[in-house]
Formats: sequence, C-alpha cells, structure tokens
Amino acid sequence: MSSDQEEEAVTAIAAVPAPSAVLPTPSGPRPKLTNRGRTTDPVAMSNDDLADIPEFEPFVAPGPRGYPPLTEFLDILNVDTVKRPDEANKMEHHTWLYNSNFLIVRRGQEFQIKITFDRPFKASEDKFAVEFVIGSTPQYEKGTYIPVFPTQTRQSSWAGHVLDNADSVVTMGITPAADAIVGRYRIYVAVVTPYGVRRTRRDDSQDVYILFNPWAKGDAVYLDNEEEKEECVMNEMGIIYHGSSDDVSERTWNYGQFDYGILDACLYILDRAEMPITNRGDPIKIVRKASAMLNSRDDEGVLVGNWSGDYTYGVAPTSWTGSTEILLNYHSSKMPVCYAQCWVYAAVFNSFLRCLGLPARVVTNFYSAHDNDGNLKTDIILDENGRVDRHRTRDSIWNYHCWNEGYMSRPDLPPGFGGWQCVDATPQETSDGMYRCGPASVQAIKHGQICFPFDAAFVFAEVNSDVVFYSRSSDGTMQPVRVNRSHVGRLILTKSPGQETRRDITDQYKFPEGTTEERTVLEKAEEYGCHREQADPPEADVELFMPTLETSVGQDFDLRLEFRNSSKERRTVDAYVSGRVVYYTGVTSSEFLFKTPNVTIEPNSSVTEVIQVSAKTYMRKLVEQANLHFIATGKVQESGQIVTSMKDVTLHSPKLTVKVSGLARVSEEMMAIVEFTNPFKFSLEDVYIRMEGPGVMPPIVKHYSMIPASSSLTMTERFIPRRAGPTRLIASLDCPAIRQVYGKISIHIKP
Repeated sequence: MSSDQEEEAVTAIAAVPAPSAVLPTPSGPRPKLTNRGRTTDPVAMSNDDLADIPEFEPFVAPGPRGYPPLTEFLDILNVDTVKRPDEANKMEHHTWLYNSNFLIVRRGQEFQIKITFDRPFKASEDKFAVEFVIGSTPQYEKGTYIPVFPTQTRQSSWAGHVLDNADSVVTMGITPAADAIVGRYRIYVAVVTPYGVRRTRRDDSQDVYILFNPWAKGDAVYLDNEEEKEECVMNEMGIIYHGSSDDVSERTWNYGQFDYGILDACLYILDRAEMPITNRGDPIKIVRKASAMLNSRDDEGVLVGNWSGDYTYGVAPTSWTGSTEILLNYHSSKMPVCYAQCWVYAAVFNSFLRCLGLPARVVTNFYSAHDNDGNLKTDIILDENGRVDRHRTRDSIWNYHCWNEGYMSRPDLPPGFGGWQCVDATPQETSDGMYRCGPASVQAIKHGQICFPFDAAFVFAEVNSDVVFYSRSSDGTMQPVRVNRSHVGRLILTKSPGQETRRDITDQYKFPEGTTEERTVLEKAEEYGCHREQADPPEADVELFMPTLETSVGQDFDLRLEFRNSSKERRTVDAYVSGRVVYYTGVTSSEFLFKTPNVTIEPNSSVTEVIQVSAKTYMRKLVEQANLHFIATGKVQESGQIVTSMKDVTLHSPKLTVKVSGLARVSEEMMAIVEFTNPFKFSLEDVYIRMEGPGVMPPIVKHYSMIPASSSLTMTERFIPRRAGPTRLIASLDCPAIRQVYGKISIHIKP
C-alpha cells in the first residue's frame, strides 16, 4: 500500500465514530458540493463562466528565436455580427423586439456574420473557422465548443458556408443545430498558419445568444401555427383570468420578455439552479428545472409565495403589473423577490419561457382541486341535521388556479402526447423532492394516462376531482349523501391568439361530463391508482340553487336560494346557510353570516328564499381578492334526503382611470394621467400605484400615505415611447384595505 493510500485509509477509519460516540453538531454554512473526485473537468453550470481560450495555439515548439513573424499570413481586422434590429439577422429570426446590444438568433436557422481580413480571402489557400464557445469547459463532443468552417469539407455540428466574398470581407452563413444549447455563446475567428492557430481576442460585444426556434421544423418546440406563435412567443401583453366560473374577471399583465436585461435574467435563473450547460438544449429539462426555480421553497428561487394577507416586507401579489421589475430585481439582488401567488408565478414563468423562445401561455382552471392524497375527492362533512361540520371538513377548492402550458415534443412519451404541456411553478406539492410540477402532457391528462411523467396525476386531479358530501352520524360513521362530479375543473381559460378575448380550452383537458369517453378516461386513471368515489347516492326530489350575482366591494346585496320540488308531495327543508370570507385558495378566514331558514315547497313548484347580506357584516372581515363563499345545505324532513349548493361571490373592486396626452409617436414625449376616487367612507392608507407599458414605459412606482374618504387622486407621469406599434399602459393601486384595483389604456405609437 502506498503512503497516499495509507493516509486515506487512516482518514476513513478515523471518520467512523465509536458506537457510544456522539456526532458533533455541524455549524456554519453547508459546504458547496462540487464534482471534484468524480470528473476530470468540472461540470459547467453557468453561462457566465469563461473558458480560457488562447490567442495562439502552436502546432510545433518554437525555434531558438521563437516563432517567426506571422504577418504574411491571413489576419482578422474585424468581426461584425450584424446585430442591429433592422438588419437581416434579427428580422428573419423574429428577435428585433429584444432591447439588447447583442446578436440574438434562433437555433436551426441560418444567420450571417461578416469577417474583415487584411487581404482578400483565398478559399484554396486560406483556412479559418468561426468558433462558438459556451461554458467554462468547452468540448466538441458535448456541444459546448463548435467550430464552423467556410466549406463543408470539415466536420461540424453546425452548418456554415461563404455567402459572399467581396474585397477583404467574407460573409458567412451559419446554421446552429436544431438541438443546440440555448444560451450566450462567445465567438472567436481562428486562422490556421503553418505554425499554429491564431484567433481573435475575447470581445464581449461579439457574443451571440441562441434561443429556441418555434419556426424551425427540426426544433423540439416547433409550432405549426403562425397565429399561435405570434401570441405565445411574440406577444408581450397578456390577460390572466380570475374570479369564478360564472363571474370571470381579467387582469392585464406585461410579460416584458423583450425588455432590456430580461434575457440575461432568465439565463441567470438557470445558472442559479446550477443546471449543467449541456442540458440546456432540451426544453423538457429546462421547464422542469425552471418550474422549481421560479419559487423559493427549495433553492432560493425567484419568488416568495405568501397567502397570509400580510405583505409588510414586500410587494403584495395583487400590486404587480408585469414581470420586468421582478426578474430584474432577482438578477441584481441575487435574492428571492417578495411576494407571489399563483398568477404571479404563472405570469413570470410565462415571461421566462417566451424570452427563451419556447411557446407558452397562462391557463386558469376555475374550481381547482388540490389533491394531496391522490383519491380524487374533496370531502365536505355534514352532521346528522345536514349542517356543515367545519371542525372535520379540511379540504378546500381553489376558486381558480393559474399554471402554464409550454409547447414541445415529448420523445420520452408514445407518439401523440407532445404539444401543450402543463408546467406549474406554484409550490403546492413536491415532485422528485422539489416544489415543482410538470411538464405533463395535456393529451395524457385528457385520456387518463396519468402514469406518464411528469406529475400528470396531480394535474388530472386538479381538473377531475369529485366533491363528496358525507353525513356523519353520532357514532362516527360516514355515509356519502351527495356527489358533485362537475364542480371541479368547471372552466379552463386562456387568452385567444391575436385577440383581447378569452378562449375556453376545457375540452382539451377533459371530455364532457357524463359521456362514454369520460367514463373510459376515469376507468383508465383508476388503473393507475386514482380512485374516485364509487357510491352513487340517489338524487333528492328537492333541488337547491343559488343564482349568479355580481356586486362590488362595500355594497349590500341579496342572496337568493331557489328550492325546487319535483315530487307530487309537499316538502319541508330545514336549511343552513353559511357565508364566509375566503382566500381565493378556498381557505376560509371567518364566518360573517349564518341563517337557518325553514322552507316549505308545494308539489311540483319552487320557492325562493331571500337573505339580505349587509356590507358592514363582511367588510371588516374581508381578506385580499374579496371572495365570499356561501354554502347552503339542508335536510328534507319527509325523506331525510340532503340538499346542497355552493356559490362563490367575487366582490368587484373600483377601477383606475388611465389617460394619455401628447403626440403618440416614437421619441416624442407623452403624458400619462391616472385618476382614482376613494368610494369608501374611510381613508385608504399606505397606497402604492404601479404603472408600466411594453415599449413605452418602464415600471414606475409611487407611494401615497393616504387617500381620504370620498376624495380623488390624480397622478401624472411623463414617458417617451421607444418603438412603434400597438401597446398598452397598465396601472394598479394597492393598499392593505383594498386590493386588485386596476386600470389600462390601449395606444398605438406611430413611427
């Protein structure tokens, strides 16, 4: 045994504690894990790590007087990456909107660079290559070092050829591989001499960003629909839906994927995740890693989730108007940004995906189940009289939940399961030990193939769970008395391509309720371990309905309960009506109403019971997003049957008025005016107003200590549009007393 082996053996033995020894408590920060001892070269995990590329690589040893002068050989005077927004590269690659000083192109598609030599290039005599390098340990075999030659006589994973050779300027056409790594590449031009390779010096301004390419058929994210590409890649302004299925509200959001610094911020997210550079050409791996990194639960990711209503040390989720401020803050501070809820996670994730060139959209599922045990049931426990047992009812249903869909092929799944994939950054449950979800094939979810990776079973439960009412007897036994199979996943919406309207995509996730296809899907899901409630209690001959109603914060309103008796006999119902303030996640805050009407219904007739709801009963208990949840249950005296109904009422907030003045033209100063009137009989304190607009105004924040009762506020802000085309200004007002106050205006900027 050598001395080194002996030392290692002694060290290993000394590290084993005696049976009675107490291991010391570790102190200080945890050691950073590395690849030392496992690989010869460290694994490149940062796009900012630079490789040490020498300017001269000799073929032979120098002579007694060193290397002879190389002036008689080809020399490079300049490299032009043709990166202006109006030039061919950015126009043909659909990247002209990026506010960047660098060349940004898409993989699988040719772009041009121009190289100026000190003399005319002679193809028969001169040899050179354009080298693309990414990461700290570039290797040809791993696709992190790519030499591109002016002819096809030399092997390269990227195609290259001379487009034009005029005077001393050579125009090269270069086509990155359709599966090339996505990120920032360094460019060198290397000339071969008899004594070695001489290359250009490192020049940051010549770097090139390679993105996913939905326009290239060989790319895994290829999308054969021009309208969808314009919406899901190029559109900066989105609409996120919230509220309830019968009272849908809209929230305008600036994704800002082309804003200055956003591309670097998105690549930093992958660096912060320590994602190997070699994995960054696979959209499946990128979206799975990013869905974990967008939340801060495991890895100091982008956003801190907060559903408490207390946002003292950050920004309330309802106050954000776009992703730009969030991503830039995360990149500059290297710390998670406070705070987010599901639509903020989905919106920022959407910006990340679109910025890297991956088609993406935000989806809202109304009445979304959070199934953490895989039984596809949300249980509501009733006592023997039909009243909800709040102590034993633990499950809740989100009024709505937002996630993302990304478009990509799925070579890891059978044919037919590519296309739109669900990805969710909201930290709900862990997946492979981290808070993340997806990508899960939408087609797999619709057809019950929940065995496919990743997390298809969880998303399947979000749109397919049953609401089961159990009657609990005094001895503790529970009997299912009513099953509502259509409440969860009632409506799934996203923005329509190219329009300001909503698009119902419920049929992409599930077959119509009660159809043969739906039953087949549920049977398939049960084969993989998801179990629905098998009991099928008989329907009561008395039905209970609560019609849709719309109201605003601070208003009184009438809650109507309609009892319909379909039998030929009189029916008497002992009803219980509970009104609670709830978060949009379905978690209750406090009860503000409880009534016990006794209702008699004549045969084959109906009766409407009206309950007056006073604003003063709920205003002092309101939580953010102003949701009121009513649940009515009752027991029919004559038959013992249970009747139930649930209704979520979204209280609409007052609006901001946004106006603009001035000549709507590029580089001409304009004025934005925001107006708000406090409609309440109390003052609004600690008020923040945010405003921004893609291409016209960066995010702006103003603070007002108080807006007195019934008084008005006017805020003005100057701005200078930097590019032509249609856009929007959006604004939000946020304070502890009231959330979700928004305003917007559409404008068209002339060249």
